[in-house]
Amino acid sequence: MLILSLMIDLSIGELPSQIHPVVWMGKCIDIMKKPLLELGSRLSGVLLTIFLLLAFLSLFYLTIDLFINFNYLLFIVSAAVLLSTTFSIKFLLESIDLVRIDLNKSLEKARDSLSMLVSRETSQLTPEELTSATVESLTENLTDSAIAPLFYLAIFGILGVILQKTVLMGSMEESSHLPLILGLLAAVTYRVINTLDAMVGYKNKINIDIGWFPAKVDDYLNYFPARLTGVLVVIASSFMGLNWRKSWQIMIRDASNTPSPNSGYPMAAAAGALCVQLVKPGVYIIGDKTDFFNLDKITEALLLSKVTITLFLALIMVTLVLWS
Repeated sequence: MLILSLMIDLSIGELPSQIHPVVWMGKCIDIMKKPLLELGSRLSGVLLTIFLLLAFLSLFYLTIDLFINFNYLLFIVSAAVLLSTTFSIKFLLESIDLVRIDLNKSLEKARDSLSMLVSRETSQLTPEELTSATVESLTENLTDSAIAPLFYLAIFGILGVILQKTVLMGSMEESSHLPLILGLLAAVTYRVINTLDAMVGYKNKINIDIGWFPAKVDDYLNYFPARLTGVLVVIASSFMGLNWRKSWQIMIRDASNTPSPNSGYPMAAAAGALCVQLVKPGVYIIGDKTDFFNLDKITEALLLSKVTITLFLALIMVTLVLWS
């Protein structure tokens, strides 16, 4: 399932928006948000999270359950397609590369492309500031878009194997599917929480109450994946002949500079490896300004991200094979 889902994502990319579960999540959040805001308390965020989790966990489970005893091949294919919607490797890398291509042609085009990826105002960014923001967006989203959902797939897949071999002892025919189902639903759970955080997890007047709970849960869920991503960036930098010692040093020193307790780890590791300083004015400064930003730094960051993701995929595949 994992291999097939990766093939789907890396070759086809995102499903059409009309049938993409994450788009549906966004629409459901918009629909439920207005009446829940009337509660005027943090309970609104708890209820929104519970409703969305119940809706999409049920949808994903019922979809694959249709094929469990009907056709095994369709069962695996449907599970792989659904899993591919919980991560977004191809889209992330291509979106960043588009900014790089546009920056080579026109500063205005690059500003417009970047505005689709970041929340900050991009219309006045200099080429160096734009390049910095691009690298920041790429490395920060390594965790959310690629590593965290598959991290939880692996963890709960292994849990399913343990339950299958110890508690269930093969007592149910369906138990052979338990690792796959638990892993898929764990990845879906992460994607629901992360989508909620992206849409309502802001400390403004409208979202301060409804966004508090999903933002906190998202912080907890990203705690281990973000730190794992940072370590993998350090290892990837050594494979590429970059400054892995500085990558580790900057990660340890500057990872806590960001408002988020998690996003600073891959960003700081990348800043050290690339010998650049990542700056969001008034928010954070990460790394030392050893080298100046140019298009080559985006290219290096993209390659660093690809090697990091490859190392992670190799790690979880070996782990899953050993546990199975």
